[in-house]
Amino acid sequence: MSIFDFFTGLVGRDMGIDLGTVNSMVYVRGKGIVLREPSVVAINRDNKDILAVGSEAKRMVGRTPSSIVAIKPLRDGVISDFDITQKMLRHFVNKVHKFSFFARPRVIICVPSGITGVERRAVIEAAEQSGVRAAYILEEPMAAAIGTDLPVSEPIGNMIVDIGGGTTEIAVISLGGIVVIQSIRIAGNEMDEAIINMLKRDHNLLIGETTAEVIKIEIGSAFPQEEEETVEVRGRDLVTGLPKSMTLSSKDVRDALNETLNIIVNAVVETFDKTPPELIADIYNNGIMMVGGASLLKGMSDRLKQHTKCEILTTENPLEAVALGAGRCVENFELFKRLISYERGV
Repeated sequence: MSIFDFFTGLVGRDMGIDLGTVNSMVYVRGKGIVLREPSVVAINRDNKDILAVGSEAKRMVGRTPSSIVAIKPLRDGVISDFDITQKMLRHFVNKVHKFSFFARPRVIICVPSGITGVERRAVIEAAEQSGVRAAYILEEPMAAAIGTDLPVSEPIGNMIVDIGGGTTEIAVISLGGIVVIQSIRIAGNEMDEAIINMLKRDHNLLIGETTAEVIKIEIGSAFPQEEEETVEVRGRDLVTGLPKSMTLSSKDVRDALNETLNIIVNAVVETFDKTPPELIADIYNNGIMMVGGASLLKGMSDRLKQHTKCEILTTENPLEAVALGAGRCVENFELFKRLISYERGV
């Protein structure tokens, strides 16, 4: 082991964190993405002790006794529970640096571009109180663009559409800066809610968030498919209160998602209205990059292409694009330092 490795092992390797509403990922300098966990924390309601974080906590959602509560500390990409977010970040740092009790790494945290200054400071403070040496903020659209190898530093218009769990971010990037940005708090979570509401309204069937997410993944679509699919759905009958099951078609789900999808597509179209003509020409020639977990919805690229008349580009790992972008900034800190804001610490 070199002296450098020994020293970095003590103080902690720099980290890039995609702090997502649904999932969080951690990139460690020199190692890549080492942690992928749902952004869920299970705590004891009485003494506030943390019982589980991540995948183990997610399995508890909707299944816990009264003494245990599973909390999602982020909503729409921002902190809704400061103390729990701080503990979750501390858990991530400890898990990555489990053999170094004194680890205080520098951390780059990715956040939606549409959050307020107060919300940004809350992220920084939560990171600092989790024990890191210094905390930095990187906007998610820029991180995603870097993570997908878009030429962000060149005088070329690049459009990226990041459809996550809590927010949809649409950005036009050129010469290392964001020229136009559109951020809406409508994304994958609202798709799940739309499915829940449709089943309540049309079928008197109550299901949970996890079941709605499974339905979305299995048969959800944004564009008519060659072969429509079906899935059996189980829940509680709102009339009798008894268990109930029914067969749901992909067309039913697509109809339920239509309003939410229209809002997302309209936000992309509105971004074009604010973009300089020269950059629009570049986007038309080069296409639109689409990333984020909800971008994996079947037919999403077809729907966007229909409304924008542009080619839709996808990456091999759309879920990891933001974390990979943060990781590249961590690996080449000085090169990307001007893209990072809200520096704190030492």
